[in-house]
Amino acid sequence: MNILFIHQNMPAQFKHLAPMLAADPGNRVMFLTQNVRRALPGVETFTYAKPKPPGGGGHHYLRRLEDAVRHGQQTARAIQQLRKTGFTPDLIIAHPGWGEALFIKDILPDAPLILFSEFFYRSHGLDVGFDLEEPNTLDTICRTRIRNSHLLTSIESCDAAVSPTRWQKDTHSAVFHDKIDVIFDGIDLDIVKPRPHARFTLPDGRILKRGDPVLTYVARNLEPYRGFRTMMRAIPHIQRERPDADVVIVGGDDVSYGAKPADFPHWRAAMLAEVTIDPARVHFVGKLPYDRYLDLLSVSAAHVYLTYPFVLSWSCVEAMAMGAIVIGSDTGPVREFITHGENGFLVDFFDAKAVADKAVAVLGGEGLTDIRAAAIQTIVAGYGLEKCLGQWKLLINKFYPVGNEIGRSSA
Repeated sequence: MNILFIHQNMPAQFKHLAPMLAADPGNRVMFLTQNVRRALPGVETFTYAKPKPPGGGGHHYLRRLEDAVRHGQQTARAIQQLRKTGFTPDLIIAHPGWGEALFIKDILPDAPLILFSEFFYRSHGLDVGFDLEEPNTLDTICRTRIRNSHLLTSIESCDAAVSPTRWQKDTHSAVFHDKIDVIFDGIDLDIVKPRPHARFTLPDGRILKRGDPVLTYVARNLEPYRGFRTMMRAIPHIQRERPDADVVIVGGDDVSYGAKPADFPHWRAAMLAEVTIDPARVHFVGKLPYDRYLDLLSVSAAHVYLTYPFVLSWSCVEAMAMGAIVIGSDTGPVREFITHGENGFLVDFFDAKAVADKAVAVLGGEGLTDIRAAAIQTIVAGYGLEKCLGQWKLLINKFYPVGNEIGRSSA
């Protein structure tokens, strides 16, 4: 069977699924992409050129849609080129976020198309307008509605879709819910598990170990969407109560979501100008190699994870799998994973004092063993990689008759 994955940045969410399917000798797996960030075992690649940017004319709401159409065209042309080489997809698994899935069913009407549907934008009730420091405007509301245009066209044409969490599925219109299966990306539990003897070396050379008063915060980039302002405002309160605590902050200075601050080069600079902290005990370590990041989670006594009502970060789930005590924001995506007082704690996203009080309590707390164990069990029971890949197999096999299923030839 010829299987085609499509995402502009390889491997993205398919870093486990594509190699699993490629391991079946009955499959040939191709990855269509703009950027090969990491090769995958057994997976061939086919690249397409980044399309020209949208033109300057027309309404500015339509620039994102025009860019999506251009990506869709480039993808369609690339598929035609692949077919000329003898590779005609029997199954396509694609991310619709940049428009690459727009025209797939028009050129391959008989091949099942499964979309990875991460999020559907709303002008109210989700990320947009959530933060009063970033108030909604008429322009924001209207632009958000149009932002879904290519996502709507893509999901209407697909045969099935996957969302990683129930909360993310529910952001989509109810009319599409029957199309969407909930399958998490999967945590590799052979790697992401407690490391009792882990050590983490700080930039100043000091070494942290399990049992030390270590508070951690992780985001791809330090920005409001992931509660960075609240975290920074909590630190002075924490340091007054626990001056011996080390706060380790992981993340870059770019912007993944939202906008940069108006008067500063990045949000780290903006917040350091706002709050007074003891810099000797607050360590900005940038982005970490994965293994070192896991060592940090292993020595963490308390881990803060805050997010707008938006796509959940892998770091929240990985922290739970490592046995960290997670102090999470009381927002929809986090509530799906954390039950307050059972496998972690929930706090008001905006309440820096509440974050600080809970962090201080956890840093000095006894009897948290059950919560730590429950966090690990939550991930082991529901979100392990093997289970999630099995769910993908079941979904894919819905489209193929008995005797022709994925995985049969490697059984």
